Amino acid sequence: MKFSDNEIRDITNALKEGKALPDKYRFSLFDEDREIELIWNGKSKEITNIVLPFQTIEHVDEPRTEIQIKKQLDLFDINSGRQLKGWTNKLIWGDNKFILSSLKNGPLRNDIEKNGGIKLIYIDPPFDVNANFHMSVEVGDANFEKESNFLEELAFRDTWNKYHDSFLSMLYERVILARDLLSDDGSIFLHCDYRLAGKIRLLLDEVFGENSFLNEIIWQGAIGDTSAKNKKFIKSHDTILVYRKNKDSCIWNDVFQEYSSTSEKLYRYQDKIGRYRLGPIDNPGGGGYQYDLGYGEKPPSGGYRMPKETALKLIKEEMLVIEKNKVPSKKIYMKEGVRCKDVWSDISSTQGSETLNYPTQKPEKLIERIINSSSNKGDLIFDFFCGSGTTAAVAEKLGRKWICADLGKFAIHTTRKRLIAVQRELKKKGDNFRAFEILNLGKYEREFFISGLKDLDEEKENIILKNKEIKFQKLIIEAYKASPIQGFKSLIAAKNNRLIGIGPANLPLSRLYAEEILKECVAKRITKVDILSFEFEMGLFPSIQDQASNKGVDLVLKYIPKEIFDPRAIKEGKVSFHDVAHIGVRPIYRNNQIAIELTNYSVFYTQGITTIAENALKKGGSEIIVENGQVLKISKDKDGFLNPKEVLTKEWHDWIDYWSIDFDFESKKEIIQYYEKDKEEIKTEWTGSYIFENEWQSFRSKANRSLEMVSDFYEIDYGMRKIAIKVVDIFGNDTMKIIPINMSDKI
Repeated sequence: MKFSDNEIRDITNALKEGKALPDKYRFSLFDEDREIELIWNGKSKEITNIVLPFQTIEHVDEPRTEIQIKKQLDLFDINSGRQLKGWTNKLIWGDNKFILSSLKNGPLRNDIEKNGGIKLIYIDPPFDVNANFHMSVEVGDANFEKESNFLEELAFRDTWNKYHDSFLSMLYERVILARDLLSDDGSIFLHCDYRLAGKIRLLLDEVFGENSFLNEIIWQGAIGDTSAKNKKFIKSHDTILVYRKNKDSCIWNDVFQEYSSTSEKLYRYQDKIGRYRLGPIDNPGGGGYQYDLGYGEKPPSGGYRMPKETALKLIKEEMLVIEKNKVPSKKIYMKEGVRCKDVWSDISSTQGSETLNYPTQKPEKLIERIINSSSNKGDLIFDFFCGSGTTAAVAEKLGRKWICADLGKFAIHTTRKRLIAVQRELKKKGDNFRAFEILNLGKYEREFFISGLKDLDEEKENIILKNKEIKFQKLIIEAYKASPIQGFKSLIAAKNNRLIGIGPANLPLSRLYAEEILKECVAKRITKVDILSFEFEMGLFPSIQDQASNKGVDLVLKYIPKEIFDPRAIKEGKVSFHDVAHIGVRPIYRNNQIAIELTNYSVFYTQGITTIAENALKKGGSEIIVENGQVLKISKDKDGFLNPKEVLTKEWHDWIDYWSIDFDFESKKEIIQYYEKDKEEIKTEWTGSYIFENEWQSFRSKANRSLEMVSDFYEIDYGMRKIAIKVVDIFGNDTMKIIPINMSDKI
């Protein structure tokens, strides 16, 4: 193809500057290597390479036993139902883009590679255009929908409000990072539905290569709505796309499906060995062996396909069925099943005891088949949209190592409970298990919190980000009924002799950010400060309040409600900024042992505005809201009159979903590794915090809604120590209380 002088100049300049050639030149110059490529508005090949340190918030080593906890392990328990040494499984809270980037480029990558690398990735991203993060939460005998917090919504808002292009951009970057994390013999299973399956396949073709495509699995997990009147076939399946990292090699194990009902009818005979059918032993083409077995049988017309010695041996083994005047036949036994096909109609949607009321939860049998097919025992599995933790639970049961991640704190909490239950189950059976730790990403940077406008120059981008931040802060100040102030770096408002700082819009308020506020308070002799945020980093309190108190600062942390974005709520004065919850406990002493009693828990959440909800109710309708720390049911009778409000949280402990204890909180320092860019080296540092070692816990499950209020007794040494008590409410928010103990005074 002949190019003009201007085109030649454009190509030359692009090559000199190391820039990608525009598509029209790329395809013209390399026509013989042309491939199908998925193009969408805003597509960028710039991939995040940021490295943020992983901070360990909690460590779950030993699940509770049904008997009193012992300080020393029995020698006889060493080889049975014990925590395996070496790799510790990871449950990571945060934006999976930064998690993937930090795993790929950070210090934890070395540990991953030492354990053989990531062999299998399974992800089930949220695909519904109108998706939400609402969770069904049980309170007493009632269920209500827990709304997503602002952090959860904001993270994927751009994904859906711009139709498919923004979603593909989100997925594209994450899949590239995932590919780079996979071992050479690894595979990825991506779960999707009809809306985007075609586009995603082209995207995966581009990232992994068309030749790396392995399978398109059709999973019929539901019958579908047969009553639907729309003019199309009934939708009843999801799609799972399977790609390998290396087209020439990948881990593969044959997996089997159970025989169908038709097949079972075929295998209608049964003996001591099992079910069987009868198969022919003749030589269909003729020319077979000719002989008489001496049982009055009828010889096959084409002769036997085996010599007489073999036939006599089969008779001795009771493998041949011989009847007078009939052609002999051979027993063919039903094996473990038939090799799995790419249409899976034998696994139904999650139901029964597995159900956790978590939207998009997948059945364990589905994940079990995937893990068994593409990994071996001891391999490392990764799921960065883990949801209810099915991948982690199945991986643990199958003896695999795992890393799971999710943005939602409720998802992390759900997974934590589920994995503790799995640990208990394995321990009870005498099977080994692994410890797991809960991590989050520390050192969040402010510039990541609004949006990545990569096509703008740096100066313009900073201006836009600053304007967005100012607008966001103005809205919160107004709702908080505070007054803006000037002259401070991190404090932006004042109310009733207290100064106010506001955390990022779509990131948890981190320790680093809180410490910056405290530093300014000390420097300018400020003694009272409120910090407002939509979400707080796990493990932040109460240690940050203790840190503030030691510096002479009265620090109050408050949650920002989503209602600040509802003009009606602001107008009616219904926006409530609630404090972090309060925990009441009582230590119980017995000789050199101690137990903890949970005595109180108070919270002041608000979800929904009463008057707005009442006006929206139809005749005979009802809705559940949360108002000032009470879960309320409002309803109208058949005539449209309001019924008296019904309080569902009748007791203080109705709010509690889970609580746990670390009987020696300051025994394990939180050490992080981070990459120091200027010196291009990895640094190790103590954060000043401690890891919560989960030694005792009680939580509600689907099967058992009860909750123990007094822990088991725990044997502890003489002297001073601090005991940490963690409470997680029905919304998935965690609060911690630390109490000092001096056993020398109690003995």
